[in-house]
Amino acid sequence: MPQTTPQNFDPIAYINAPRWQASRLGLDRIRELLARLGDPQNSLRIVHVAGTNGKGSTCAYIANVLQAAGFRVGWFSSPFIERFEERIRVDGKNIDMPDLARVTLQVREHAEQMSVESGDHPTEFELMTAVALLHFAQVGCQVAVLEVGLGGRLDSTNVIAAPDVAVITRIGLDHTDLLGDTIGKIAAEKAGIIKPGSSVVTWPQEPEAAEAVQAAAGAAGCTVVQPDFRELRIAPVRHLGPERVEPGKPAVVRPFAYKGNAYETTLLGSYQPQNAALALEAVFALQRRGWDIPQSAIERGLAATRWAGRFEVLSHVPGKPTVVIDGGHNPQGAQALADSLADVFAGRKAVLLSGVMADKDHPAMLRTVLPHAAAFVAVTPDNPRALPAAEYAAEATRIAADLPDVDANLPIRAAQTYAEAARKAGELAVPDCIICAFGSLYSIAQTKQALREAGLLADE
Repeated sequence: MPQTTPQNFDPIAYINAPRWQASRLGLDRIRELLARLGDPQNSLRIVHVAGTNGKGSTCAYIANVLQAAGFRVGWFSSPFIERFEERIRVDGKNIDMPDLARVTLQVREHAEQMSVESGDHPTEFELMTAVALLHFAQVGCQVAVLEVGLGGRLDSTNVIAAPDVAVITRIGLDHTDLLGDTIGKIAAEKAGIIKPGSSVVTWPQEPEAAEAVQAAAGAAGCTVVQPDFRELRIAPVRHLGPERVEPGKPAVVRPFAYKGNAYETTLLGSYQPQNAALALEAVFALQRRGWDIPQSAIERGLAATRWAGRFEVLSHVPGKPTVVIDGGHNPQGAQALADSLADVFAGRKAVLLSGVMADKDHPAMLRTVLPHAAAFVAVTPDNPRALPAAEYAAEATRIAADLPDVDANLPIRAAQTYAEAARKAGELAVPDCIICAFGSLYSIAQTKQALREAGLLADE
C-alpha cells in the first residue's frame, strides 16, 4: 500500500469516521492523547467559553479584540457553519487543508496506537480538540479561545489547566439527556470549566443556574464578575448609505455603548450588545491580569467581528426581499430571533423558512416565532434526527390557530429539500419583504446555497 502523506490523506474523512462519533464524556482519553503529543495545551494562555446560547459570538468578539491588540490568536469553535476548516482558526483565518492534513496525521498516529493498546479510540471531538491545540502550539499562538463542545466539566476542551478567564454564557435547557434535566444540573456541568486561579465572567443567569456557577467559583476560590446591563445603551440599527458600504461588507450596523464607551457591531441580533458586554467583561478581566489590550483595539475588534448564521443579513437591496439567516434551534434561540425581527424590522412580518431536529422543543419555538410570520415554509433537514416537514407544517397549523396575533389564513407549506423550500419562500415573498431562515446551525450552509440558487441573494 502507498505510504500515507498529507498529500493523499483526507483529514476530514478520518475525523468524521462514524466509528469515532459516539459521544463518550470523560477526560482520560484526551489527557492521554495530548500527553503523547507533548501536552501542546501547556504552551497556550486560554480563554475558555461554556454555556448554552451565545458561545459562538462571544468567542468571536473576544478573539477579534485580542487579534486587534496584536496577539496571535487561536480560536476553536463548534460546529462549523459552511466549511469544516472554520473550527480551527488562527488570527481569523481558517486552517488550510495541508496544515489540517499534516497535524491530523500526527494526531492519528497516537490515537491509533491508543486504540491498539487499550481498544478505546478517541472520539471525533477529542480528535478535533487535539488537532486544534497541537496546531495552535506549532504556529506560535499566544492565546487560544476555546469553545466548549458539550457541557463543560467532562468536555474534551476541559483538559486544559486553569484558563486565564472562564466565561459562562447564558444557560438554558439543552442536551438534558447528557447534562441533567434542570437548569441547576446543567449549570453545574458548564461551570466545571472554572478552576483555581481563573477569572470568572458569567451571564446574569436564572437564580438556579447562578447558584450553581457561584458554588463552583466559591469551591475554586474565584470571584465571579457579570456584565451590568444597566450600563448598556443600545441604539437602533443603522442602515449605511451606498457611499459607506464596501463590496462584501455589511450594509447595516448596530451602535451601542457600555460603561461609557461607544462601540459598533455588525452582528444585528437584539441580544448581540449583551453578548458583546459579556465579551467586554472577559476582556476587562484579562486587562486586570496584566494583558495589554488598548481601548482602541477593543473598539476595532468588536467592529471587525463577523459570525455567520447569527441573525446574519445575507441580502439587503431596496426593492428586493431582505434575506436573513439565523441558527436559533431551541426556545431561547427562537425568542432571540423573534426579538431581533421585531427590533431590526419593526412592524414588518417575514416569510419564515425552518427545519428543526425532532428532539428540540419545536412547539415552544413555533409559539414564539409565528406571530412574526407572513408565511411559513417547513423543510426536512438532511439529518437522521430531523422532524419531517409534513409533521412540522401540521404542528405549525395547529399552533397558529391558537395564537390570536397570527393571521387565520397564514400560508403554511411543507418542502422535502432546502432547494424546494427556498423556491416556495421566493414564491410567497413580495418586494421589500423579509425572508428569514432558521432552525438548525448544521443546515446553514445548505440553506445559503439553496437561497443562492433560487436567486434570492440579490447582492451577490
